[in-house]
Amino acid sequence: MVKRVRGTIDRARLDAMVREATVDCYDESEQATGLFTMIEEHLDIPFETSVLGVTVKVARVDITDDDQIVAICVRGKTRQAIPILDLPLPEPPKGVEWIAAYRHWSGGG
Repeated sequence: MVKRVRGTIDRARLDAMVREATVDCYDESEQATGLFTMIEEHLDIPFETSVLGVTVKVARVDITDDDQIVAICVRGKTRQAIPILDLPLPEPPKGVEWIAAYRHWSGGG
């Protein structure tokens, strides 16, 4: 679904969003952190999605030691980090455009 959202946001807007998120960043690690901050601030969490046919709740987003933005998915007592670019979004939550900007920055579309 994020790919569809990407299609609804023009490249100039995505470029502007990336510039906004990465202003004053000196390297790729800082840029990833800037994009993570925008996703964390704007993405309407929690929300539900389906992972491998199982409904899960996205409880929060996080950034790994290797600068990958992940969604922390919860079902019962089980938690799993899933790369946010791989997360299915059947009904995109408010703020999903920042995931599209992250995908654009990462070269994923």
